[in-house]
Amino acid sequence: MCGLGLAAQSPKSQWDGVYTDAQAARGEPLYRENCSMCHGFALAGTVLAPALAGPAFNTKWNRRPVSMVFDILQNQMPLNLSGHLSPQQNADVLAYMLRTGSHPPGSAELPTRADALKAITILEKKP
Repeated sequence: MCGLGLAAQSPKSQWDGVYTDAQAARGEPLYRENCSMCHGFALAGTVLAPALAGPAFNTKWNRRPVSMVFDILQNQMPLNLSGHLSPQQNADVLAYMLRTGSHPPGSAELPTRADALKAITILEKKP
């Protein structure tokens, strides 16, 4: 009987409501001020930078942990100003990216801890 519940559980993904609407709302102005110049206002990407939401984003990051995207935001973005935003601000931007990509919100905010972010996998299609 032990372990039966664990075997039935599937890994958490961005489809499981891993951010809140309030968090995404905080991330929107941060995105517009720091990211839209390169990635575009609709997060669809430009000739300068890739899409940060939608099918192209989901395909690129399929089966990878959210922590990989967060690490890029935290350590490499915005270009020429890396480290400009705090971990909380980057989590808020990532929440905005997920909302823009039509991933559902949940009741808990997207965390900033690496171990918690590694436990969330990006899936191209909703399971």
